[in-house]
Amino acid sequence: RAEAGAAPNPGGCPRAVMAAPPPSAPGEPSSPPPPPLQYSVLLEHLVGDKRRPRAWDPAVFGGIPCPPKSEEQKMVERVMESCPFKAALACVGGFVLGGAFGIFTAGIDTNVGFDPKDPYRTPTAKEVLKDMGQRGISYAKNFAIVGAMFSCTECVVESYRGKSDWKNSVISGCITGGAIGFRAGLKAGVIGCGGFAAFSAAVDYYLR
Repeated sequence: RAEAGAAPNPGGCPRAVMAAPPPSAPGEPSSPPPPPLQYSVLLEHLVGDKRRPRAWDPAVFGGIPCPPKSEEQKMVERVMESCPFKAALACVGGFVLGGAFGIFTAGIDTNVGFDPKDPYRTPTAKEVLKDMGQRGISYAKNFAIVGAMFSCTECVVESYRGKSDWKNSVISGCITGGAIGFRAGLKAGVIGCGGFAAFSAAVDYYLR
């Protein structure tokens, strides 16, 4: 026997009948179904044109608010970003690096302190140190000149182009190498331009 609220099926087992939704009142309008979620609209509000800009205040997140920069700080930043300062910094760095490289190469050179007039004489420590110092000073001067020329040229090219990319290094390397090589002739200048440009491009690619 089928229970109340269940419709019998041909097999004799009762079958449950789903209850219908309650009817709305005669004067009450039926509520429309919710619109489907559109991911494109959601993305527009998250990362699209409808995204609201937010002001990131460090004080809101518990950080220390940064005070406005003073005129002295702005002046120091302008000096540090200027081409003469960059050239001077590269000159000092090149001098130190060149001196260290010159002393290192002199330390592993077996001909340091060698006197061609007396090849069988053992050089003294004073003569060896003197030759190492001379080679270190020579390397330091060359590295300082190259570093200052390259840094100043790159700063000028970057200021002229208004961009900071690998082309600045290539152009600066070509100008620096060409200026150094032209002292030995046109062919040496062209080779120096190409060599410095390729080396600058390789270094810039590796660093970036």
